[in-house]
Amino acid sequence: MARIFRQADAKSMGLPGRKSLEIASGERGTHNVTLRLVEIPVANSADKPRGRHRHEGFEECIHVLSGEGRTEADSGEFPLKTGDTLVIPPGEMHVTRNTGGEPLVLLCFFPVGNVAARTREPAA
Repeated sequence: MARIFRQADAKSMGLPGRKSLEIASGERGTHNVTLRLVEIPVANSADKPRGRHRHEGFEECIHVLSGEGRTEADSGEFPLKTGDTLVIPPGEMHVTRNTGGEPLVLLCFFPVGNVAARTREPAA
């Protein structure tokens, strides 16, 4: 059955270094889809940088809605701007940072219902 998921009903993830809203996920009734809206604030010199993480067994698709950033991954560094889409392969360590003067807003898609169960974020 088709279903609408509303951003107003999204779950706040409370993840470090960013605001992340889980709009659709297994917890919210999907089978094999998670969709998150992520906002990474402008970098502050007092902030401790977030470390890299990886997703075991599935890709992450990152689409930039607004702002500028850079994803640092095992396979290289990728500058990002509004309209860009980046796909991270399964198991590849990566982190996305804001490099601009406004919040970096991303739409992140995962082809699994439970991202947290197979994400590893080693201590920095």
